[in-house]
Amino acid sequence: MKQLLQISLALTALAGASTMALAQDVAAGQKKVAMCIGCHGIPGYQSSFPEVYKVPMISGQNAKYIVASLSAYAKGDRKHPTMRGIALSLSDQDMADIAAFYEQHGKGAAAPEQVREPSAQVKELLNKGACISCHGANFSKPIDGSYPKIAGQHADYLYATLKSYQVEGNPVVGRSNAIMAGQVKQFSPAELKAMAAYLASLPGELKTVPQSRLR
Repeated sequence: MKQLLQISLALTALAGASTMALAQDVAAGQKKVAMCIGCHGIPGYQSSFPEVYKVPMISGQNAKYIVASLSAYAKGDRKHPTMRGIALSLSDQDMADIAAFYEQHGKGAAAPEQVREPSAQVKELLNKGACISCHGANFSKPIDGSYPKIAGQHADYLYATLKSYQVEGNPVVGRSNAIMAGQVKQFSPAELKAMAAYLASLPGELKTVPQSRLR
């Protein structure tokens, strides 16, 4: 566990140095999110690829994580044709500005420091996956901004995301992250679904803030 955390922190430092070097401009970001609004600005909007699930809430998410995610789509480390196309159209500065906008978009009260205990079964699964070590005890305070807040995120999205780290050799589906893959491959689909349901039930800082394309 200690070695895993050390490797995770080292990779985080490298990611942070490369993805957040540019100055962020919230006002500029607000002018660049038109392509994001069609999915992430509609409450309850569902993706149909590779399966049906609600698109993630990104208002209130860590800017550093959003940049890392967009970079991963552009590089092909995260496989999703639509998101890859969008990410490839963005410059590093665009990513930094969009991320800055969404980090403060609809920002409200901080998530509580203490969250309700999961069932004994889910607690054992979370401990086995060392989830708290990176995402924080309340799952809204990751140890580094390049990790996501996951408390309150849509359960079906969390489940689809976790499964994607188990995929190998598929040209259009899956995510490449050695740490997450190593953790997630320990679990069955039913176990992943149970963890996702618990995390989604927690109070968090993520939102879908309705946005209009006609601004």
